[in-house]
Amino acid sequence: MRVTRKQLLFALFLLVVATVLTVSILAKPHPYPQPQSHPQPQPHPQKVIYIQPLGNVPPEYLTFLQQSVHSFYGYQCVVKPAVPLTPNLLAASQTRYEASKILLKYNSRQNLLLVTTQDIAHRKSATQPEYGIFGLDYRPGTTCVVSTFRLQRHVSRAKMLERLEKVALHEIGHNLGLPHCTLNKHCMMQAAQGTIKQVDLEKVWFCEACRAKLR
Repeated sequence: MRVTRKQLLFALFLLVVATVLTVSILAKPHPYPQPQSHPQPQPHPQKVIYIQPLGNVPPEYLTFLQQSVHSFYGYQCVVKPAVPLTPNLLAASQTRYEASKILLKYNSRQNLLLVTTQDIAHRKSATQPEYGIFGLDYRPGTTCVVSTFRLQRHVSRAKMLERLEKVALHEIGHNLGLPHCTLNKHCMMQAAQGTIKQVDLEKVWFCEACRAKLR
């Protein structure tokens, strides 16, 4: 059988058309979304810590704590309107406030950092029913209280704020479940043992062992 030039050109034309149609069909997107082999995890809601001033607390202190907590823990911080320290929160001597009563009154599901400029105390033993403290917390829990009263004696405002930062971050650490550190004297989770010298010795820092417990 003899193939003419015209037939050959027509066959080549049909081949080109068929090729173009095939490529066009394959290039169309699949009508259904394709599953991803490595889906991205959904971000968790950011943790919020509420800062609750008790009585008249200078706004400078609250702003400083707000920035410190966010910088160290990465949590969002919201300052609440101040509420008064009521007489029923006083310790037996009526000269300072019982920290455990404060925690009990304001304990909630919210993460709460209570701040006061008034002196606070806690029952340490039968012979020390009103032991003056820098702060108190629930461990683990959501509520802690700190006082600037014992942090500001005979020091500059800057030094007092440095101490306040360490005490607040320490108490939040307890809320998160951290115990007192016994491995590094510069770790913020060291127990103050009633002396401000230990607070001054600490850095705004957790040792590796304490950091590991938060992971």
